[in-house]
Amino acid sequence: MQLIDSHCHLNLGDFDKDLDRVLTNARNAGVVRIVVPGTNLETSAKAVSLASKYPEVFAAVGVHPHDADKVDVNVLNELKGMAKNSRKVVAIGEIGLDYFRNLSSPQNQRKIFDALLETAIEIRKPVILHNRNADNDFFEMLASKRGRGLTGVVHCFSGSPVFAEKVLDLGLCISFAGNITYPKAVELRESAAYVPIEQLLLETDAPYLSPEPKRTDRNEPANVKYLVKLYAEIHKLSEDDIARITTHNANKLFALGLNDEMALAYPIRDSLYLNITNECSNNCTFCARNASDYVKGHNLKLDHDPSAEELMKAMGDISMYSEVVFCGFGEPTCKLELLKTIAAYVKKQNKKVRLNTNGQGSHINGRNIVDELKGLVDAASISLNAPNAALYNEICRPASGRAYEGMLEFAKLCIASGIKVELTCLDNIGEDNVAACKAIAEKLGAGFRLRHFNRVG
Repeated sequence: MQLIDSHCHLNLGDFDKDLDRVLTNARNAGVVRIVVPGTNLETSAKAVSLASKYPEVFAAVGVHPHDADKVDVNVLNELKGMAKNSRKVVAIGEIGLDYFRNLSSPQNQRKIFDALLETAIEIRKPVILHNRNADNDFFEMLASKRGRGLTGVVHCFSGSPVFAEKVLDLGLCISFAGNITYPKAVELRESAAYVPIEQLLLETDAPYLSPEPKRTDRNEPANVKYLVKLYAEIHKLSEDDIARITTHNANKLFALGLNDEMALAYPIRDSLYLNITNECSNNCTFCARNASDYVKGHNLKLDHDPSAEELMKAMGDISMYSEVVFCGFGEPTCKLELLKTIAAYVKKQNKKVRLNTNGQGSHINGRNIVDELKGLVDAASISLNAPNAALYNEICRPASGRAYEGMLEFAKLCIASGIKVELTCLDNIGEDNVAACKAIAEKLGAGFRLRHFNRVG
């Protein structure tokens, strides 16, 4: 399990006496990267110094809103120089607005915040954002930069799910500190549940806000593991899932140098998924691979179609999984013989097999393939996606002119052969179309599942 603490103030005096021990604790807890933000010129310089000394430490440079009154153009230029001249400066931050303490005037806070947002856009670095009691101004200033390539994370998020939605709509990530684990932090946990896992980062904000089990102690990077446990409960994923996904998110946002190998077999929750091809007979407008190479932190872009031997090796011991699912970035029935070989291998180990498919396998292979799947596939999840052929052809753009009719016939034959069938569709086609899809499933005697647009896996 690899973890990234995306916000930790190792550059404060709290860590001067035992920094090496703190970093050892972090490594032992699986923390492989730590981002240290600056809050003024001095702490920014110290963050850069720490990053140059410790391979796992990376720096951000910025001015906290508390210090905005003390900043002039010379300070801004020095920070910009640090960001441009050190390869280990990965962000501009911590920057933002704080109208709770108002240690600097709101006017100066907004001025410095805007200047540093412009710096981030100019040098193409993400931002690490602070917001307290300034929701309206904070959002408006960020929204004014929409479309200019600004990326980043709102750290130590303290807002409602409604405000989280506004932040997420700007394409920003969100992270919560240890106070989300406190018994009374109900709204924070509601906000965390609203954040798509693909936009969630881990942070400690150490030395502040130790999580509940360590609440009386100084916080440190190793404690990020307590958030992993909480998010696993909130998002109904495994702790390994949370670790992998949030690590990928932070690595992608901050360019922290971790390599992600292509995934042939990839776990999500207690299922093992098999990515056997990127070939597909559809060119769906909503396909996840149009947006990213990753699903739940797994790199699904293949550089070749794997062999049966490669897949079996990648699968390893499958005894821990409840099922094996053929589901990658392509249509599994495009590689029917490989699918059958691996499914037979799985069935010999008394594991269930599920096929996630567009239902066009018979068209793809030029024959009825259902009899070949009988006894090998226990369940088929078929992407219906539309209540009629016209809408299906518009949004799924199939290679075959009669793909929709072929999909429904495939579903009927699977049901007749004893394969459990579930039809699925996305929630972005409108309530009436969703209702019509559900009615089709009921008429066929299949199950129905509504999937959420942009929520994959």
